[in-house]
Amino acid sequence: MASLKSFIKSVRAAKTLKDERTVIQKQSAKIRSAFRDEKTTAKDRRENIAKLLYLFTLGEKTHFGQVECVKLLASPHFMDKRLGYLGTMLLLDENQEVLMLVTNSIDNDLKHPNQYVICLALTTLANIASVSMSRDLFQRVETLMNSSNPYIKKKATLCALRILRKVPDYEEVFIDSAKTLLNDTNHGVLLSAACLVTDMIDNNPELVDQFEECLPVILSKLKQLSSTGYSPEYDVGGIFDPFLQCKLIRLLRAIGQDNEDLSEKMSDILAVIATNTDNSKNVGNAVLYECVLTIFGIETGPPLSDSGLRVLGVNILAKFLTTKNMNTRYSALNTLLRVVELEPTAVQRHRQTILDCVYDPDISIRRRALDLSYVLITADNVRLMVKELLVVLEGCDLEFKSQLVFQIALNAERFAPNVKWHVDTLMRLLELAGNYTKENVLSAVILLIISAPDLQLYATRHAYACLKRSFSEEGMNVVAAWLIGEYGDILVKGGPFTEEGDSNSINVSSHDVLNLISDLLKSPNASDTVKEYGINSLIKLSARLKEAGDIEIIRRILEKYETSLNIEIQQRAVEYSLLITQSSQLRKGILAKMPPPEFGEDLETQHAKAMEKALIKRRRRPNNLALIKKKAAAKAATSSDLLDLDNASGPSSEQAVATSDLLNDIFGSKEGTPVSSSNGASDLGLLLSGSEHSLLNVDSAATGVQHLSLDSSLVSLTERPETIEAWSNDDIALSFFGENEKPGHARVVAYFDAKKAISDLNLNVALPKSQQLTIQPISRNSLPANGTSTLDMNIVGPVGGNVKLRVRISYKENGNTQLHQFDFVKFSKLL
Repeated sequence: MASLKSFIKSVRAAKTLKDERTVIQKQSAKIRSAFRDEKTTAKDRRENIAKLLYLFTLGEKTHFGQVECVKLLASPHFMDKRLGYLGTMLLLDENQEVLMLVTNSIDNDLKHPNQYVICLALTTLANIASVSMSRDLFQRVETLMNSSNPYIKKKATLCALRILRKVPDYEEVFIDSAKTLLNDTNHGVLLSAACLVTDMIDNNPELVDQFEECLPVILSKLKQLSSTGYSPEYDVGGIFDPFLQCKLIRLLRAIGQDNEDLSEKMSDILAVIATNTDNSKNVGNAVLYECVLTIFGIETGPPLSDSGLRVLGVNILAKFLTTKNMNTRYSALNTLLRVVELEPTAVQRHRQTILDCVYDPDISIRRRALDLSYVLITADNVRLMVKELLVVLEGCDLEFKSQLVFQIALNAERFAPNVKWHVDTLMRLLELAGNYTKENVLSAVILLIISAPDLQLYATRHAYACLKRSFSEEGMNVVAAWLIGEYGDILVKGGPFTEEGDSNSINVSSHDVLNLISDLLKSPNASDTVKEYGINSLIKLSARLKEAGDIEIIRRILEKYETSLNIEIQQRAVEYSLLITQSSQLRKGILAKMPPPEFGEDLETQHAKAMEKALIKRRRRPNNLALIKKKAAAKAATSSDLLDLDNASGPSSEQAVATSDLLNDIFGSKEGTPVSSSNGASDLGLLLSGSEHSLLNVDSAATGVQHLSLDSSLVSLTERPETIEAWSNDDIALSFFGENEKPGHARVVAYFDAKKAISDLNLNVALPKSQQLTIQPISRNSLPANGTSTLDMNIVGPVGGNVKLRVRISYKENGNTQLHQFDFVKFSKLL
């Protein structure tokens, strides 16, 4: 039989796929025959198993060699065992029945006097162990963890990690051994022990108390690693054992998470590592990056206070943005996006560096830089940021345009310094990317102009000028057609005008307006939607323009569309042709100008609740589960946002970085239902925000809030259950009632008892990152003396977990704003 080397050469020498298949099939047949031959020598058996492993790498069937691999394990020779274990790991998995035959061989080899045989068995056990095999051999592994041989201890520790992933119930067995290994001086053993303890704490956070006593040892070893000079044995790129440093820092993050006392003890060493580690090479950046993640992953101070350590972390991430390594820049942007809520001021200092990344050649970096730019927009820098984003919009990738348009419109609406700037921004947006503008943004533009009578002529002139220059942007075509139809009379009365920055005068007459609409309708860029708005504009102009012949021009244009293939356009054209023959008085009544919309009360609350509802809906999707686990306890000065955690109440900056289909979640009554483009008038109620306009469906949002309020008020009508007093002062008392609805789901009701008359009552709650909070509106936010109010919350998290609430309560008493914060930990395993 040919050797392995000859077999590989013959496979590679095959000129066609058919020839290759022939060579493989012949060799497979020979291997099968050799396995059946009892006279096969040990050398030939090893040769055949080696060929079988090569076939495995080619994707061929190798199941017929599994038993032969098991036979090699029973051999007393090391070469046979090594190849047998390799074949066992590759050709078998935990679901194979043959695996039952392997258990005894592994058990025997775990007692072998040769350390390399023991480690072969440990490696195989870690890779293919089933639950039953783990239960049979875990005690042997635990014994080997206490061996005097560091090589065996390292392998046994990593094997224990895999066993615990299969059978988490055995974590108590390995705790003492893990503590002992953390005190070991061997770097390999310490590295594997750090991996084991980190994995144990991640799977069961309650084990932090068990390993708290090891924290001084870990800090001591980290300090020693960071201060040790050059050592050829462990030096990598000028950094002393960066692998061990990263694992120990990662272990600190697991221990210090949600534990302020332990976090305080590790702050100093993190500051030392962040300050002294050389960042000129990628190895140092790896240590610094792990250090930054730990800085933001532990409790480095009260959420509302300044933290120099966090500022240092942000500065390190900003340095990463200036490196040439694209992976480093992407990681920095990704991390800044997660921590911007914790240190917004520190991140704002590096705004220009982040904006420079928007022009990076790498598309992934550009995408992340844009996502971060949206979050950085505030009332103070909205002019600068929107101006920069408009420049980006002119030359950005097509896949970014839709999201970029939405974010510019949304943030312009939130932070507009004045209405004129808001109008200019939205009109410029339509001019640059009208083809990528969704109907909700178009409706926002129209609503804004309806509500600003002083700017109606200004906006209509601007739209008229844009339409004369080009018909290429559909969004601008739609808005311009609507504005010209609605305000065509004041456009004509206003006479000639000039655009800002252009000295050429633009003449406007009734014939010019009608010819422009006619050209728009005949344009190859005119979609059915544009034509619908165009003929609507014409019929409105019939009641607004007074010059002789205007009615006849409009009638002739409408006649062309009475035979349109589009049923909607045809129907409207026929109806409008009939309407135009009616008396002018009748047309004026039917086609009167739209009045400014009347906004409902408490619009800001509707806006916040609708956005939060959409975000919660998105968080529950499988591809967004990572967002549920993100922790975001941010500083807050005077706003009502508490900690801006992912699972905290109230809207967060995730609203600004949500993907481009966020509006579909908000507006549609059913997921995936498109917004009708033919009914333009009904679309105008989509966007309302603050005291003016918003990118929300007010009707559906108001309905949702009414339902939520009703649910909350029902709580107050029922008999109050036994509650736990949480906090009180001279003005108000707060107590909680908690109940477990089903495993992993809990309901908490907050009861407010006012001792004095108070107003603007608000409660914000934050949870650990492993738990998710859904909070309903407070039943009453203004209470008389001895008045009561309730607030209902639902919590989802790991089964059997403790519920720890970080609570902030705010209210006004005699016009003075009161703000109090506390932690509530009296719920025992509520989930």
